[in-house]
Amino acid sequence: MPLEPVRPYPPELPDQIEQVNRTHNPRFVSEKLLAGDWLLLEDRYATGLHLLSELKKRIFGKRKDHSDKDDSFLSYRQKRAIFRNASNRLVVPVEKSRIALKKAPEIGWFDILYPELPDFFLSFPQVQGLNSSWQWYRKGIRYSVLTHAIHPWYGVYFPTRHDHLLLFDEWLKSYGGSREKAVDVGTGCGVLAFQMIRHDFAQVVALDVNPNAVLSVQEEITRQDLGHRLQVMVSDLFDGCPNLFHGFPKEKSDLVVFNPPWLPADSAGYAPDQISILDRAVYHEKDLFERFFQQAGAYVNEKGRVLVFYSNLGRQSGSAVAHPVEQELTFNRRFRKVRHLRRKVRPPSRKTRRRDHRKKEWVELWELAPCLVMEP
Repeated sequence: MPLEPVRPYPPELPDQIEQVNRTHNPRFVSEKLLAGDWLLLEDRYATGLHLLSELKKRIFGKRKDHSDKDDSFLSYRQKRAIFRNASNRLVVPVEKSRIALKKAPEIGWFDILYPELPDFFLSFPQVQGLNSSWQWYRKGIRYSVLTHAIHPWYGVYFPTRHDHLLLFDEWLKSYGGSREKAVDVGTGCGVLAFQMIRHDFAQVVALDVNPNAVLSVQEEITRQDLGHRLQVMVSDLFDGCPNLFHGFPKEKSDLVVFNPPWLPADSAGYAPDQISILDRAVYHEKDLFERFFQQAGAYVNEKGRVLVFYSNLGRQSGSAVAHPVEQELTFNRRFRKVRHLRRKVRPPSRKTRRRDHRKKEWVELWELAPCLVMEP
């Protein structure tokens, strides 16, 4: 049965909705959106860009005022949540797989994700996300650790900073264990899985809870003709897949790699029941790491390794979150530390206009060995 892709869901709109265009005062529009009103954009795509730009200024203030405000990471995340909720109440019409606004971009995802919906509405930020994703998908993304570009689907996580990829590449070059089988848990766009293939792992299984990630990686597997070495499947961690390797149902993996989300969901203002499949690429639930460590030992052989990537970004967010790997090593006897590598995150491009909350960020790679042999 073919996978059903995840897509932005058309909002439930009130029977009567006020229309806005470039003649409306942006302050008036911002007040309406912040008050919880739904508004329908009726003229130009550029009008939506302008209105959301003004809304952002209203919430965040002007750049020159940032030094006078609470500029903590947590405060910034809270303002982003306010902006997200308000901006998503500005909606645009989609007709015959095209945005029904003047000078709107062409977005191929409408044909792929909404084949049965001729006419519907989406919020302006949802359309922006689809447009940005379509450009990345068409152009592809190149990483220095790979020889080919990756074309991520809509809603699929792909790294925008590469320090943990370089750390992984360094580790792979020095790794002296078996390279027969490996598992990439939470594969996203698949970059870590493709790194393992490039470093001569014979068979890699990539897992992700997001169907779009599986569809995305499967496309890349076909494009690179790697079906004999790399397989991908939908799975929440290891749930539902006790036998990972075709032809080797009783054998375990030499390597399990886990690159989890580095931010707790509450740092972005999400309640536990609000985390969507797409959100889970960036924010993690409280029990994610405990579930992973409970399961991982059953899928790695006694000489194998478990690699976990992490960052101090969650601590910088102001959340009182304990380090999950340190917690595991301190209070449980399932794994022991073999190596701990760390790399400072390089600053973003000088051209970026965003405040950099990651100046003191480090990425980590924890190499663990199983202490106990467990069964799935």
